[in-house]
Amino acid sequence: MPYLFGGLVVLNAITLGYYLFLQQPSTTQTLKTAKESITQPLTFTNSAKYIPPIIGSKD
Repeated sequence: MPYLFGGLVVLNAITLGYYLFLQQPSTTQTLKTAKESITQPLTFTNSAKYIPPIIGSKD
């Protein structure tokens, strides 16, 4: 039984290593479509000027 468990652990490590390091990720069609549909970046609004001052400060 310990040999079976050890064998499964080794097999799992080999499979994990293959999927993490050797297999190149493939770009799906949905990802390609989403990247193409993004034409302009999101606008950023600095909302820090709307935060009230800390209680007790003289500002």
